[in-house]
Amino acid sequence: QVQLVESGGGLVQAGGSLRLSCAASGRPYSSYAMAWFRQAPGKERVFVASIRWSGSSTYYADSVKGRFTISIDNAKNTVYLQMNSLKPEDTAVYYCAVDVTDRALPTARYDYWGQGTQVTVSS
Repeated sequence: QVQLVESGGGLVQAGGSLRLSCAASGRPYSSYAMAWFRQAPGKERVFVASIRWSGSSTYYADSVKGRFTISIDNAKNTVYLQMNSLKPEDTAVYYCAVDVTDRALPTARYDYWGQGTQVTVSS
């Protein structure tokens, strides 16, 4: 089992920045990919960004490319999502997830999920 705890969400004005963190514990795997998804009110949960355990590969949704950056700290078992130039359409609950195959593909099966952290961007 892997437990994931997200933090860093909040309310920010359009154009502002936030950094989300997701700490993993109970790590029974030697390596795994980590990702961020988001779910806006009344919409399906969608992929945002992912990264392999080594940090060698990253993937981003087109809607966040150039604005969001995903990174990983292996020593802390923590993945980060730096979000810049935020827009009202970025408002959502952001979820952290783990892919135990360490592929990090947007379409991979993500086996473990956090509880989510709310991000609200005001116009």
